[in-house]
Amino acid sequence: MPVNADCRHYVMQTTGRGEKLERCKVGANEQLPFACPDGCVFYEPRKVSQAGWTVAPPARRER
Repeated sequence: MPVNADCRHYVMQTTGRGEKLERCKVGANEQLPFACPDGCVFYEPRKVSQAGWTVAPPARRER
């Protein structure tokens, strides 16, 4: 099953030891292995990037 990493409820954190921790804020996922259910009713796309910033493409230079 895939993970909806673009869902606003998906959280991925890395511990100091380098372990990757994934969780769903609403608990709609399968625990082991971590996976989002097909057609999850709680899925909501993120409104911005994970960092909270979006990058505009570079402006075109005129010659």
